[in-house]
Amino acid sequence: MKKFSGAITAIVTPFLPTGEVDFEALKKLVEFQIKSKINAIVPCGSTGEAATLSDEEKGLVIKTVVKQVKKRVLVIAGAGSNDTIKAVKLSQIAKEAGADALLHVTPYYNKPTPKGLVAHFKAIAEAVDLPIILYNVPGRTGSNVTAETTLRVAREVPQVIGVKEASGQISQIMDIIKGAPKSFSVLSGDDGITFPVMALGGDGVISVVSNEIPKEMSVLTKAALEGDFKKARRLHFEWLDLMNINFIETNPQPVKTALVLMGMIQEVFRLPLVSMEEKNKEKLKEVLTAHRLI
Repeated sequence: MKKFSGAITAIVTPFLPTGEVDFEALKKLVEFQIKSKINAIVPCGSTGEAATLSDEEKGLVIKTVVKQVKKRVLVIAGAGSNDTIKAVKLSQIAKEAGADALLHVTPYYNKPTPKGLVAHFKAIAEAVDLPIILYNVPGRTGSNVTAETTLRVAREVPQVIGVKEASGQISQIMDIIKGAPKSFSVLSGDDGITFPVMALGGDGVISVVSNEIPKEMSVLTKAALEGDFKKARRLHFEWLDLMNINFIETNPQPVKTALVLMGMIQEVFRLPLVSMEEKNKEKLKEVLTAHRLI
């Protein structure tokens, strides 16, 4: 298998009622993930509310995850920014904290050209000698990175060894799989299309739902990697409602609420994120109850 494959959890960042990071709860979440055979963990991603973590907090969160992991799985630290200088700084913080690799969202708001994207990733690669996963998420960045541009980055910046593809465009993802170097990992950025992406030759998922069901997502992706698509398909449909309900409101509001209901963290968000609407929370409860998670 490739270095980055299988089920990879974009882990939430739990907070205390004071608003500070709940490091003890974070350690327990990491242990739950590892005991459930997850393949890697991503701290400080979108699901980890990285947008409202200070640089110091990001370093501490990554360091806490690395220390708890004890090299049992890989740690891929979110270090993205639309400011290349800041992206470099965050990458250096992640490396110092012990991360094995970096996840870099493509610059939002600025919306750089393909030439600008290559220059952005080259600057990061020249500053920090860690593998990089490009994160394409048009719904958050305001621009889509085409298959042609992703493959260009892969060719011109060899340190970029994979993509988290959250465009939702299967045809685009197919083009990346078809044209990518053999060592390049194509990871789904949407739980709901993990199975179809892997059936087409993708390598796994950077997952939200695996915060709740790490074991099940690990089994699903392992089955797909081994060519047991009948088993993977069954698990896909079994858990599809949970995958979908996690996006009934802005991520990570539903998944954090689910973890609250599962007794794993406290219900604290950082503004502008807030608690779920009661009607949506009830729908989430119904799905969790149906799956005997609460």
